[in-house]
Amino acid sequence: MALLAAGAMATAGAAPAVAAGGLLPHPGPEGLVWVQESVGDGGVASGGAWEGLPTVLTVACEGGGAVEVTMESQGSRVADFTVDCPAGVPGVGSVTMEAGVVQSGSFTIGVDASDDSIRWALTVTQPE
Repeated sequence: MALLAAGAMATAGAAPAVAAGGLLPHPGPEGLVWVQESVGDGGVASGGAWEGLPTVLTVACEGGGAVEVTMESQGSRVADFTVDCPAGVPGVGSVTMEAGVVQSGSFTIGVDASDDSIRWALTVTQPE
C-alpha cells in the first residue's frame, strides 16, 4: 500500500536486538507508545504527540502472513503500510513522518493481521 505522508519513508528488514521473546525494544525517553506484544487484529489510541518533531512508527511481527498498519492524526490518515510477518523470524516495518505531519494531540494506530495468530509489537517515537 502507498504511504500517505509526504516526506515519509517505509523500511523493512531484520528486527532490532531485543530481550529474549520480545519483538521490539522499549523506545526509551523519546517513546510515546510501546505495545510490547499483541496477537491478531488490534491497535492503540494515544495522546501527547507534538507537531514540532518528526514521528516514527515501527511495527514488528512474526507468525506467517502480514499486518496492514494505519495511523491517523486528528482525523487524517498519515501512514498506511504493510509488514510481512515471516514464521520464526520477526519482520519489521517503519515509517518516518516529517515534523508537522502528525498534529499535536491524540492519534490512533490500527493493525489488521492476515491471521489471528500473528504476534506483533509497535512503538511510536518522536526523536529530537
